[in-house]
Amino acid sequence: MIRVLVAEDQSAVRAGLVLILGSAPDIEVAGEAADGEQAVSLARELRPDLVLMDVQMPRLDGVAATRIVVGEQLADVLVLTTFDLDEYVFGALRAGAAGFLLKNTDAKDLIAAVRTVAGGEGIVAPAVTRRLIAEFAAKPVREPTADPAVLRELTRREREVLSCLGEGLSNAAVAERLDMAEATVKTHVSRLLGKLGLRSRVQAAVLAQELGI
Repeated sequence: MIRVLVAEDQSAVRAGLVLILGSAPDIEVAGEAADGEQAVSLARELRPDLVLMDVQMPRLDGVAATRIVVGEQLADVLVLTTFDLDEYVFGALRAGAAGFLLKNTDAKDLIAAVRTVAGGEGIVAPAVTRRLIAEFAAKPVREPTADPAVLRELTRREREVLSCLGEGLSNAAVAERLDMAEATVKTHVSRLLGKLGLRSRVQAAVLAQELGI
């Protein structure tokens, strides 16, 4: 069973999420939180596999809560945001969120995303990732928050894969672009995430954008 903690301050939305997740035979809603502080407290108490985290919550926002949950290795975090991407999303990903979903995601895709992240893939739909990257790329140019020196740890092939992730490409698309087997791409992704200390390919995509590769 995948044990999920649902953190959402709007009770009606939270009830809907709980209902959807509870309908899946392999998902158990371990708890519900109405704000960020409660989310962190329950994550420490319940040790769920995954926290479905709203970004805009009272007392402690989802970004700060994500940073604590991930920092203490309490659970993976899947962030919920509104239809219009906001700055909270980037903060949450840098804080270590495994990915994010739009609040208007349908029930089937919500369940699939929870299963994917809980399975260690750390990836949400490529189309959503591409939208994130496009939004990030449209922001004013600023000094990178990451040190380019981190790339020295990567092989040439791993840098190429990272660049493709920065474009929001799926494993299949990366395999086609770089003329390699999809299984090999997965291996490269796993290795570069480990070398860079990242938890998800979405985080890697943001890093690639920040470093301009």
